[in-house]
Amino acid sequence: MGGFLYWWQHLPERLNPVLFALGPLRVQWYGLMYIIAFAITYFLARRRCRLEDRFKQYDDEYLKNLLTYGFIGVLAGGRLGYVLFYNLHYYLTNPLEIIMPFSFAGGFHFTGISGMSYHGGAIGAIVGSYVFSRRYKADFWNLSDLFFPIAPLGYTCGRLGNFINGELWGRVTTAHIGMYFPLAPNPGALRHPSQLYEAFFEGVFLYVVFLFLRKLRLPKGSMSAIYIFCYGFVRFFIEFFREPDRHLGFVLLGRFSRGQELCALMMLAGIALFLYLKFRQPPAEPARAA
Repeated sequence: MGGFLYWWQHLPERLNPVLFALGPLRVQWYGLMYIIAFAITYFLARRRCRLEDRFKQYDDEYLKNLLTYGFIGVLAGGRLGYVLFYNLHYYLTNPLEIIMPFSFAGGFHFTGISGMSYHGGAIGAIVGSYVFSRRYKADFWNLSDLFFPIAPLGYTCGRLGNFINGELWGRVTTAHIGMYFPLAPNPGALRHPSQLYEAFFEGVFLYVVFLFLRKLRLPKGSMSAIYIFCYGFVRFFIEFFREPDRHLGFVLLGRFSRGQELCALMMLAGIALFLYLKFRQPPAEPARAA
């Protein structure tokens, strides 16, 4: 048991965020995880389109085009969300670093694009999908029922990428489940592996929940409202184990993090959206197959 515990607690020290390097070009696990996430989303969506009557109208080419819009939305929204929600003051004085992988602070050096916000990425994906639906005259709410139940598994990949990067670590703990993160302040202290908590509860757990929910007779578009609420609810409590951003600390009532502030807004938005959908239209037919 002692050998496994040592391996577990020191695992982040053994992980290399760089998959391989060709001269100055570095391919990192985090970027690869984005690609894997969208591949999982595509194949699960294609499976649903072949098995469930209400989605059989969408062929493979249609899904690829939609995911392209969503992918662009996630990248743009995730980056802009980080800038607006987490570090606006810095980027107002360093605006070129929003889109350029270089830092000009203390000299010119390569940094990569650092900083992505889940909440911004979610907004970007929704906006991208809405633009797609308008351009191709698609039913936006039907598309949301297709994709939101499978989105959590893609999110799992992103959090695994954070874990391999050794970033977004948890708060200091004395529990055996804690790990040593070499990039964290006081690297000799055990910290909650909050990235893994998020990968499981906001990813795998929510995916299983939606396997059951999508069989219910609910108003069209409800999967979007339920996902927004459920993600906000689960993430709100996991934030108690996650270290707040160093430059922000606790921003809401001096006790809650910026992530919890945004999750509270998500829960309210999810409830409001569900009520709107409930009173504007009759329930949609439940899925006939998983």
